[in-house]
Amino acid sequence: MSTSQSDNGNQPSVNTTELPGQDSLALVVVNQNEVSANANSRVPSGGVLQSHLLINSSKRLQDDLLSLGLKIKQHEDKIKSLMAQRNILHDSILDKRVILGKYHSSFAPNAEDSGLSNGGEEETTEQILKQDKSAAGIWCQLKNSHGTQAPILALSEDVIGIVATLGKVNDENLSRLLSEYLGVEIMLAIVCQTQEGRMALETYDREGNIDKSAGLHALGSSIGRILNGTFLIICLEDLRPYSGDFVADDLQRRLDLFQPRLPSGECPPGFLGFAVNMINIETNHLVCLTPNGHGLRETLFYHLFSQTQVYRTRVDMLCARPLISDGAISLDGGIIRGPGVYSLGKREDVDVRFPVTSGASGRPTNYDEIGNQTGDLTWKRQKLQADLQRERQMLDHAKLNFERKKQEFLMFLAQSSSYASRVNA
Repeated sequence: MSTSQSDNGNQPSVNTTELPGQDSLALVVVNQNEVSANANSRVPSGGVLQSHLLINSSKRLQDDLLSLGLKIKQHEDKIKSLMAQRNILHDSILDKRVILGKYHSSFAPNAEDSGLSNGGEEETTEQILKQDKSAAGIWCQLKNSHGTQAPILALSEDVIGIVATLGKVNDENLSRLLSEYLGVEIMLAIVCQTQEGRMALETYDREGNIDKSAGLHALGSSIGRILNGTFLIICLEDLRPYSGDFVADDLQRRLDLFQPRLPSGECPPGFLGFAVNMINIETNHLVCLTPNGHGLRETLFYHLFSQTQVYRTRVDMLCARPLISDGAISLDGGIIRGPGVYSLGKREDVDVRFPVTSGASGRPTNYDEIGNQTGDLTWKRQKLQADLQRERQMLDHAKLNFERKKQEFLMFLAQSSSYASRVNA
């Protein structure tokens, strides 16, 4: 009878179970038919009972391992989901804090570095006017003193203004940093909408020489200011605009940029947002669009700042270097102008800066509503963080139980092998 059972040609069935959540765990293999065959052919009835007990124990241990593996997988999936929800909340909070201007820090300009107490547009214009031989200085004086003359009116249809006058910020220290990051030459650049406006500012004779009887050179001479040196013109029509989405329900139409992420999925410590979104654009300039329908933020300021990141401290900024692609600044004065390009040494004060919004005038119309939303989002993020911590503890506990059960199963396999060796002897 034993011969017929061993020679019946049937292949022994192999029960294999792959446990989720364990990348390095090999397949558990138990040849139950072989154990049954050995039990029926070579052992007495008590041995058959023992063999069945071994098979049942093996099945129970495998089921336990499978159940624990599934629990590990469930906890890992839940953690991924919670982290994704937390990151969405974190991004929303950052966007709303930028809208509210809640990125202030304790880093204030030192008295020895501050030769200018930057305030509103008047002070910014005053500093531009001091650049008496610059194109920006001449333009501001013409606008202030001779704004009704036909030549300036013709140019005004296309020229939007000076970079320094087209945006405001909520903090004096940030104004200083962003202005230093761009540099005086860019802060004094004249911005026009089309190529026609650019060509009207400076014309040339047949030999290619500057025609000083036309354009901004002629207008400067008319008020006793001779335009010397070079000057920058930024033509919005020629800029490649930002092509992504915008922050939802934001009247300022801030850019919905992808937040930098550590391998853990979290934002780097101290990250406050993007410089391009920290510029507040006045209502009259918000409606200023290029012929293709693009506004100042997605053209001018995105061109100037791109995805420059803002951090609370130099330490935070330097730790996030691998995540910085277009430059960064920190509120304590650190500047990275691009990958591997750092601004070091004593800072020189920049006279021409972005104006600083004052009091309630700098607040969005729905300031209180956004503040309440930020509070709600912060509470939800704290709750998610607590859920995430609890889920991680449960995952650690499940992994510990899995390892214990795995060791128990390996010990069982060793004992089963020893028993089989004695039975087959």
